[in-house]
Amino acid sequence: METKIFSTNYTESAEYKLSDLSDREVELLKRVIEICYEAREKGNHPFGCLLADKDGNILMEQGNEENSLNGDCTAHAETLLMRRASQVYSKEEMRDLTMYNCGDPCAMCAGAIYWSNLGRLVYIGRESELKKVTGDDLRNPTLDLPSRVVFSRGQKDIVVLGPFLELEEDFLKAHEGYWNPSDK
Repeated sequence: METKIFSTNYTESAEYKLSDLSDREVELLKRVIEICYEAREKGNHPFGCLLADKDGNILMEQGNEENSLNGDCTAHAETLLMRRASQVYSKEEMRDLTMYNCGDPCAMCAGAIYWSNLGRLVYIGRESELKKVTGDDLRNPTLDLPSRVVFSRGQKDIVVLGPFLELEEDFLKAHEGYWNPSDK
């Protein structure tokens, strides 16, 4: 087995443009933003993702359900989606699927993505920008550990595309007024 080199010099400076994606993939990212609003409307944190096949067909959608599930701190959208998907699709099938996500997954969700054997992740927003909105709100303590760093420590490659800054502001709007409401 080849040893991977772990870099602590990771930056979020990669340039990804929506024009690098198909029109369908851009639609899927916009749908993810809608899922964030739907999660918020249900009283949950405004995060969401979806799972699609190679042709861009939506297989599953998932919003955050931490509040719906009585404070389950593991009820992040990505972890719930990987839990559901792994009960339907084999590891071989998961390798051919893509998660479209609102932001760079946290370490827990990156672990769920890794263990599910997902082949590809496309995400909109940067953790560093999300932290500017969530601040020190205890409901979303930022863990500055990018998914690429988590994946780099594994034994398999996961294709990661993001952030897509052209949609980041739209994603962050779903969070406006949600975090630290007493400070607003």
